[in-house]
Amino acid sequence: MNATTIHNNQALALSRIPCLDYEAFRLDNLALLDQPERHCVHYFGVAQADGVRLFCCIADDATHEIQVSSSLVDPSVERPSLTATHANFEPFERQLHEQFGVRYTDHPWLKPFRYAFDRADQTSMMAEYPFLHSESEELHEVGVGPIHAGIIEPGHFRFICNGEQIMHLEIQLGYQHRGIESLMVAKKKLLERTTLAENCAGDTTVGHTTAFVNLWESLCGYETDTSLQYARTVALELERMAIHTGDMAAMCADMGYQLGNAVYGRLRTPLVNFFQEWCGNRLAKGLIRAGKSNYPFTEVLAGRLLQLLEAYEADFEEMTQVFFALPSALSRMEKTGVVTYEQVLEIGTVGMAARMSGLNRDIRASHPCNLYGSVIKHEPIIKHHGDVYARVRIRREEIRQSIGYLRQLMQEVPPTPIYADVPLNPGASLFVLSLVEGWRGEICHVALTDSTGNLAAYTIKDPSNHNWMALALAVRNNEISDFPICNKSFNLSYSGHDL
Repeated sequence: MNATTIHNNQALALSRIPCLDYEAFRLDNLALLDQPERHCVHYFGVAQADGVRLFCCIADDATHEIQVSSSLVDPSVERPSLTATHANFEPFERQLHEQFGVRYTDHPWLKPFRYAFDRADQTSMMAEYPFLHSESEELHEVGVGPIHAGIIEPGHFRFICNGEQIMHLEIQLGYQHRGIESLMVAKKKLLERTTLAENCAGDTTVGHTTAFVNLWESLCGYETDTSLQYARTVALELERMAIHTGDMAAMCADMGYQLGNAVYGRLRTPLVNFFQEWCGNRLAKGLIRAGKSNYPFTEVLAGRLLQLLEAYEADFEEMTQVFFALPSALSRMEKTGVVTYEQVLEIGTVGMAARMSGLNRDIRASHPCNLYGSVIKHEPIIKHHGDVYARVRIRREEIRQSIGYLRQLMQEVPPTPIYADVPLNPGASLFVLSLVEGWRGEICHVALTDSTGNLAAYTIKDPSNHNWMALALAVRNNEISDFPICNKSFNLSYSGHDL
């Protein structure tokens, strides 16, 4: 294969990434996906004076390697897509078309991706989104959003239904235009860039910020202290527990089970309050920093966390025993919102949306960073039925797993060194890819530096980008009244998509 092999968080000279003829680039990357343990973790473009340079990154979960290749193309020339052969590439090529005007002869679903402020075609308007329509008199369409009840972020869902049965769902996003990727390049201060990373997705502050600082330290050749890796690992597992617990509360609400909603909602509170005690923010903003920590994890905090886990676990297990024995709850979850192994493999889902159907994708095991793979030997939780029940069981078992990991980590809190404000300056003409397993799935940040060591490009992929299509497939042939619980069982990010 004409690709360069790297590992997670490995800085690579940009000159080592081969720039291939497009047809060789296309065929090579399609060939890499002939095994289920491989998938596209990122596929993006960087504008250059003579065209758009495409970068494709294919991860191999068995070998822990990532294959990176590139191709310089003229965006105005039509060319065959990768998506027509393998749907792993569908969201990435839609973004390339929207952002740079890259044209394809055979892309099956070349629709607007996020209506970014700097899109190539400024005449492309949200009001003119080309929804699939049905001309049948027996079918009707139902629109939901973009304005939702409560605090749900904006997104539009268009259903085609036969009575109460959903035949098709199309999801339109792109209502938030924050320009985070371009701001990463425009801003010059490390604190500004860290703050941007914290705000990629509000429910994944730790996940996205950890990906950023891991990447930045790799760009700078900085050897990270054990105490920093320790704190980031603790924070990742706490964030996983907090969001999973909140999701279980929300799913109980969607099926009208008020006791579960109240108890799980209450149990989330001490977890986020621990972040408040640790760093002064319930979402952990301000906690993760490159090369240092303003809020080191101490023996006192370890004692407080162990007390919290003991109280949490007792109430969680009592509520969970009742919830998972409730016939009315089980009837709403079992065989609802099914996505098959073949479907998740084809569309390239990640995180829970892969593991629910027997596809083992978990960066903590396949491309580990921080203390995963060394102190924590992670075993992914795998289910096989691909339904709402599989997704809620993964949450239940990952919460239990996180409690075990945190107790293990609390046994030996590393001493905190005195951190000096050492300048972290990136090297010149480098490429770095950082993968972190957030609670929702794999997060990917990629940076390229120019010949002076300044950021030339920065691109971010939230796991939701892979998984929105799984939600659309999950609701087919289900009743429209089951959409809320299907939607919450994935709990995908609007803001993580609308970067």
